[in-house]
Amino acid sequence: MPPLHQLSATELIGHYATRALSPVEVIQALLARHETLAEALNAFCFMNKDSALQQARASEARWRAGKALSTLDGIPVSIKDNLGTDDMPTRFGSLAVSPERVQLPDSPAVRRLRDAGAVIFGKTTLPDFAHKITTDSPLSGVTRNPWNLAHTPGGSSGGAAAAVAAGLSPLALGTDGGGSIRIPAAFTGIYGFKPSFGRVPHHPRGAFALLSHVGPMARTVEDAAAMMNIISRPDPRDWYALPYDPADYRAALRTPLQRLRIALSPSLGLDRQADPEIVATLKHSARILESMGAHVELADPPAVLQCLQIHGVLWSAFAARLADSLGDAAHSLDPSLKALVEAGRQLPQHCVLDALARRGEAGREVNEFFTRFDLVLSPVHPSPPPALSENLQQNPPYPVYTPWCNQLGLPAASLYAGHTSEGLPIGLQLVGRQYDDSTVLKASYAFQQAVGHAGVAERPLRMQAGQRDATRSHRSLA
Repeated sequence: MPPLHQLSATELIGHYATRALSPVEVIQALLARHETLAEALNAFCFMNKDSALQQARASEARWRAGKALSTLDGIPVSIKDNLGTDDMPTRFGSLAVSPERVQLPDSPAVRRLRDAGAVIFGKTTLPDFAHKITTDSPLSGVTRNPWNLAHTPGGSSGGAAAAVAAGLSPLALGTDGGGSIRIPAAFTGIYGFKPSFGRVPHHPRGAFALLSHVGPMARTVEDAAAMMNIISRPDPRDWYALPYDPADYRAALRTPLQRLRIALSPSLGLDRQADPEIVATLKHSARILESMGAHVELADPPAVLQCLQIHGVLWSAFAARLADSLGDAAHSLDPSLKALVEAGRQLPQHCVLDALARRGEAGREVNEFFTRFDLVLSPVHPSPPPALSENLQQNPPYPVYTPWCNQLGLPAASLYAGHTSEGLPIGLQLVGRQYDDSTVLKASYAFQQAVGHAGVAERPLRMQAGQRDATRSHRSLA
């Protein structure tokens, strides 16, 4: 048997069923691994070991009695620190949230996971209020990429992605307001799925409410689909939630795919071109999909630039609203978030309403495009994960290829497709038509069966953890 931290959730469940492993053994192994890697990665901002062991013992007893609650019973799951948890604080990655205001009840997805017997054991790092696509904050410092500790794992679900890629957790719960699941998934070589807006109930919706999606992060598509079966269950707290669809996403993975019509879009019609290695990987991946029976043609979806412009308006407007709600505490926000706040305060009053109106027109155009195509295949981000630096912290990159999916609520995934010549993962984006989550998952599964997944970042993490300079603080930069 491989080391426990390398096993997928699906594999772990198989071993629980035969009693070859117990949930207690697994959580103990992962907690021990976390102790070894905590300083190198800084992926967790809070860990509740006592509660985790208690949950694992309860799960072990259920498995022994033949009364497992679900296909995730006893599976460790980390939770991003902008999602409420009954037994752990929630600070949204921000110094502006005082320790006296950090206790929130389980968010809907967390509650469903807990009801299913999953072991909720830790909160993962994020940038201040999930506002950017790198993971560093005045509260928790810098989170690092397990494939190369000198690089960012992306953001805002960067701690979640680093934890899964490093074998600290087989599953993670993340959020995505403009690429925050997909970009860190791409940068760390895991699978990240942003469901359709409202598919997974979300409460409280946080600073970027109309754009925020909750979704699974895992090393395998099958694990993510199993998680979707749980977290998509209804919760009345989310007014924006879609009507409940009892589809079995995991079972559907193995049903035959119809001949897919895939639009190959290397730059999504934008003037920002992707790195040559990413483009080469994209084209190679398209040929793989063609060999599986898909029809692939070059085509750019419409209105992507318009959606990117709308995103800039709404993102800064929401940031300004957030700062107003924080009052005097807003002075402790990350400088890059403060800059976003100021941009939002400079917006003319009509801009937000105009952006929302243009969003509807963009959605109409994209819906028409998806009458000709089932999926869009594109890069997740124009570059591999950037190296950590002071400039990266002060001037973080902006998401380019991902926000249009948030503006239109489209299901989208990041798939591992290979590594760069420097050993950094490359992720590709699959986007589906409105509400068609199942096709994105099924196509992702078929591709992963052909290509494989990146596995756990073992050797690079060991090497670099031993070679790190003498700087010991989590707040330092490479």
